[in-house]
Amino acid sequence: MVSVPRLVIAAPASGSGKTTVATGLMAAFSERGLAVSPHKVGPDYIDPGYHALATGRPGRNLDAYMCGPDLVAPLFTHGASGCDLAVVEGVMGLYDGASGQGELASTAQVSKLLRAPVVLVVDASSQSRSVAALVHGFASWDPEVRIGGVILNKVASDRHEVLLREALDESGLPVLGVLRRAPQVATPSRHLGLVPVAERQTDALDAVRAMGDRVREGCDLDALMALARSAPALPDEAWEPERCPAPAARPVVAVAGGAAFTFAYAEHAELLTAAGAEVVVFDPLRDEKLPTGTAGLVVGGGFPEVYAPELSANEPLRRAVTALALSGAPVAAECAGLLYLARELDGRPMCGVLDASARMSERLTLGYRQAVAVSDSVLAVAGTRLRGHEFHRTVLEPGAGATPAWGLHQPERRVEGFVQRGVHASYLHTHWAASPEIARRFVERCGG
Repeated sequence: MVSVPRLVIAAPASGSGKTTVATGLMAAFSERGLAVSPHKVGPDYIDPGYHALATGRPGRNLDAYMCGPDLVAPLFTHGASGCDLAVVEGVMGLYDGASGQGELASTAQVSKLLRAPVVLVVDASSQSRSVAALVHGFASWDPEVRIGGVILNKVASDRHEVLLREALDESGLPVLGVLRRAPQVATPSRHLGLVPVAERQTDALDAVRAMGDRVREGCDLDALMALARSAPALPDEAWEPERCPAPAARPVVAVAGGAAFTFAYAEHAELLTAAGAEVVVFDPLRDEKLPTGTAGLVVGGGFPEVYAPELSANEPLRRAVTALALSGAPVAAECAGLLYLARELDGRPMCGVLDASARMSERLTLGYRQAVAVSDSVLAVAGTRLRGHEFHRTVLEPGAGATPAWGLHQPERRVEGFVQRGVHASYLHTHWAASPEIARRFVERCGG
């Protein structure tokens, strides 16, 4: 059995202050000298970057839709190994999950899978005694969800705080923190949410410190730690990437990073390494060559539309990527990577590996997807089924090549993406921990 003190930070709705409280708690406890393991419910790539700044450890996602409920606790235990405390930031409202599928992928479901107490962050503006009814409703909705206390956010005054505390005395749930109404901590947003840490490193550090200061001043850290320690032990079933026999020569897998390509799950690099690859991160905004000896390329998600001029201007690297793809080497591209491999993005020349053109759109494409591989590729054999996530404000024309990557079955049926030579390019974000054979297959192709 594994006993890791842990808290799930949830809220009645988005915009209540979960990210401020969760990141602030991570920073405040880290400042106390604790090793804090940061986690995020759902597919979000951006919040974990702020969590990593607060803790000095990789931010990890817990997604019961993409990885399945059975993997949530093992992935958590893997990430939290050796830590003094784990803080899990929820997604949307506490009981909001995958559309039309009950509690699946909700914060409530994850809290039950982790047997973790929940701290409910409540936006207390414009209410007083009604807060007790709201908290009572959330605490009683599902008896298996253990709400251990409340943090009140956006409290206007001392008098307002007194009224809120008096009301919550009747609920039986302790108030573990009170955050005054204050100017928003500087975490700017744009079309897909917060601006990633990699694009504003110094400002992001300042923002994380400010969150830590607010939480330290307004919350009872000792009471929160006591609540975290009340979580029962979990079965000792930590996820670990299955290690393949070491190849004679470890193939170099180049992984795009830097400000333009910030969307990645920590487990992907771990799986590639376990499969026998030497993972080397490079920055397409700055590096004019692929890493020496590159045998395979992974270009994940991010914001290439924001950096289209710079990506386009780096002609030497674009030529190198094109040459690698034309050679038949394995190339896996997700979302931003798909756009980078296209002929152009908003009129700016890209790599031209794919005969397709991309542009920004007013329409947000967002949601979980069920997918089946249409044909054999460097990632999967035809017929492979998995679950993924789409998250973009761009349009690619055409949206699929002569040999599409995936057939999608939710919410509508369509084919999507490109498979050609060793290239697999698609809008679909996937979590390889749910399908570790993806990494093994990719690295095998690198050695071939």
